[in-house]
Amino acid sequence: MELNVGNLLNKWTAYSPNKVAIIYEEREITYKELNDRVNRTSNWLLAKGIKNGDRISVLLYNSLEFIELFFAASRIGAIFCPMSFRLTPQEIEYQLNDSGSKLLVFDKELTENVGAIRSNVCLEENAYYCVGIQTPVWAIGYRKAVNESSIIEPKPLKPIDWENVQIIMYTSGTTGNPKGAMLSHRKTFFNTLNAFFYHELRFEDIFLSPYPLFHSAGLLIYTLPSLSRGATVVLRRNYTPEQMLKDIEKYRVTTFGAVTTVLKRILDSGMLDNYETSSIRIFGGGGEKTSIDLIEKLAEKGLYLQQRFGQTETSTICSLQKKDASKKKGSVGLPVLYADVKIVDKRGKELPPYENGEVVVKGPTLMTGYWNKGEETAETIVDGILHTGDLAYKDKEGYFYIVDRVKDMYRSGGENVYPAEIEKILLVHPKISQVAIIGVPDEKWTEVGKAFILPKERGNLNKKEVLEFLKGKVAKFKIPSYVQFVDRLPMTSGDKVKKIELKKKFSHVSEEMQKS
Repeated sequence: MELNVGNLLNKWTAYSPNKVAIIYEEREITYKELNDRVNRTSNWLLAKGIKNGDRISVLLYNSLEFIELFFAASRIGAIFCPMSFRLTPQEIEYQLNDSGSKLLVFDKELTENVGAIRSNVCLEENAYYCVGIQTPVWAIGYRKAVNESSIIEPKPLKPIDWENVQIIMYTSGTTGNPKGAMLSHRKTFFNTLNAFFYHELRFEDIFLSPYPLFHSAGLLIYTLPSLSRGATVVLRRNYTPEQMLKDIEKYRVTTFGAVTTVLKRILDSGMLDNYETSSIRIFGGGGEKTSIDLIEKLAEKGLYLQQRFGQTETSTICSLQKKDASKKKGSVGLPVLYADVKIVDKRGKELPPYENGEVVVKGPTLMTGYWNKGEETAETIVDGILHTGDLAYKDKEGYFYIVDRVKDMYRSGGENVYPAEIEKILLVHPKISQVAIIGVPDEKWTEVGKAFILPKERGNLNKKEVLEFLKGKVAKFKIPSYVQFVDRLPMTSGDKVKKIELKKKFSHVSEEMQKS
C-alpha cells in the first residue's frame, strides 16, 4: 500500500489554502505557504542527490525549518533523523555515524558542537547546512540554498510503501549507546488516527505545546496530528512559563500538552491567576510520575489533566479522556483505539485487575525495530508483541496505572535517562572500581540521578572530579545530581548490582543525599 505522510499538507492546501497552519514567533504561515516551503525543500533534497531510504539529520531548535524538513523528507521517501539540541559533540557524532546520514542541517547556535566532530563523521564536505544569518566557512547557508529551488510538487524517485521507514528517532539504550527506533509511515499514520480521538481534534483547534520537536511527543503526538486535522499550531523556539500563559490567552489556545516538569513550573510561577486559560478544552500531559497533589492543584485552577502514557517505540499507548480526569486521578487512561494493550506476567499471561505486570503492545503503531540492532529488536519485539519495560496494573474498569519501570531507566524533566550509558563512561575513570546509578525524587525535575561509586582506593576521589569527568561526554540532564562513595555495592549471585536494594533504601531525598 502506498501512503506518504508528507502529502498530508497537500490535502489541506487544496481544502483550506488560506487557513493558518503555524504561528511561529507571531508570524502566521498558511497551509499553502507551508506546502510551498515543503515543495522547495523536497526539490532541494532531490537536487542534492537524496533518494528513497537515504538518511538526513537535523540538529535544530523548534522552527519552521524543522517542520518543513520533516515533511520534505517524508514526501521524497528519505528517512528523517531528528537529534536533540541538548546532545554533546560526542553524542552527535555517534548518531550521525550510526544512521549513516548523507546530510546535516543544524542551527547556528550549535555550530561549535558540530564543528568539533566534523573530522570524525561520515558526512562529506558539502553536506553541512546552517540555519541562521552567520554561517561558518565550512557550512552552506540553508535558507539561501532552499529558496533557489522550485515550489512545484516533487515526485519521489520510486513509490513509497507504508512499511518504509519514515523516521529514525534515537532513544537511550540500556547497554550504553542510544538505539535508533525505526518508525514507518504506517506507524505514523495510525498514531495520528489515535491522536484524533484522544485529543478530540477539531479543524478550529489552536494547539500549543512546549515539547521540543525532536521529541516523539512534540512531533508525532501533538504537532503532526494537529496539522493533519487542519488545525493551527502555535510554535516558539523555546518557552518560559509566562510566555506559555501569554500565548494561551492571546491565541485562545484550545489544546495544550506538556510534561509534568513544565506543568509544575507553570503552577510554581504563581502566574496562572494572571492569565485567561478558559479556552483550553484538552489539557494533556504526563511522560513521568505525576503526583495527585499536582493534579488537584491544577484542577483548582480549572485545568483538568488528562494523563497519557507512551514511548518512542509505540507512540501513545494509553490516554485519559476528559470526562475521566477527575474520577480517575493518577490513571494514564484506557488503551488507544488502534493498539492491543495488555498487562502480563513473566510468562506472557494476561493479569487480572490490580495485579502488577509488564505493559505489552501489539498493533500498527509499533516501530519496525532498532536501526542496525537486530538483537535488541528481537529482545523488545517477540512474536509481534512489543515489551515496553513498564510495570503497571489496571482497575476493574480497565484503566491503567503506571507503577514503575521494569527496565533500568528514569525520567528527568521529561527526558529518558538510562544509567547504563553514564555508568559505562564512569567505569573508564582510572579511580573507579564499580558504579551504580539510580533515579531519585527531585522537586524541580521530578527525578534526577544519584551515583553510588566504589573507588579503587578509599579517599582518593571526590564528587567534583566525578562530575568534571562526565562533562562533555553526556548531555547535562544525564549527569547525576548526587554522588555517594561506598565501601561495597549490593550484588546478585550473577555479579550484578541489586539496584532494587538501592532504590528501596533511597526512595526519598534524605538529608544525607542533599549533602552528597
